[in-house]
Amino acid sequence: MPLITLPGVYAPQDDTALLADALRHEPLEQGARVLDIGTGTGALALAAARRGGEVTAVDISRRAVLAARLNARLAGLPVRVVRGNLLAPVADRSFDLVLSNPPYVPAPAAVLPRRGSARAWDAGHDGRLVLDRICRDAPGLLAPGGVLLLVHSALSGTGPTLRMLRAAGLETVVVEHRFVPFGPVLRSRQGWLHSRGLVAPDEEKEELVVIRAERRA
Repeated sequence: MPLITLPGVYAPQDDTALLADALRHEPLEQGARVLDIGTGTGALALAAARRGGEVTAVDISRRAVLAARLNARLAGLPVRVVRGNLLAPVADRSFDLVLSNPPYVPAPAAVLPRRGSARAWDAGHDGRLVLDRICRDAPGLLAPGGVLLLVHSALSGTGPTLRMLRAAGLETVVVEHRFVPFGPVLRSRQGWLHSRGLVAPDEEKEELVVIRAERRA
């Protein structure tokens, strides 16, 4: 079913598809508690709900919350969509599965955008302003045996993500990866990315990774 994508809301792209692939391979019991952080249109939340998950979706964007609610209603799926900053709205809960496709693109600005479409992808000079918060806080939301599935670009550092999640006591591994052509944002920043040593002058593809981190029971 086509998804409603309002202006300024991140439309499902290669990273969404890669995380959806990982989700398809993840065991999910009926009624499992699922959290989708930064839900956008709700594509991943809906995929989990179709498999019988009890899904809560969070986004800081009012338009994204509206889009996800509309898409859930059109699909006839009981997804709870709330507005808030990352994990803040669910800090007192625990989940069997946490999904996230957060902002992760390295950007010339050192701080996160406060508004506009770039809020869905820009994440500071190293692309880790949001990733580090998820790696720090998401492990505390996992129930025993719970799993975090997190997608991001290797440009923002696969190693730091693995190290942070392992330091939190999670068993962590890269379960999916894919090379995809640069989109408009990366093409427009190629000179800046090269100046920071993140890409070669003639580089045209980035590597996307899905990291699976499990809290042992």
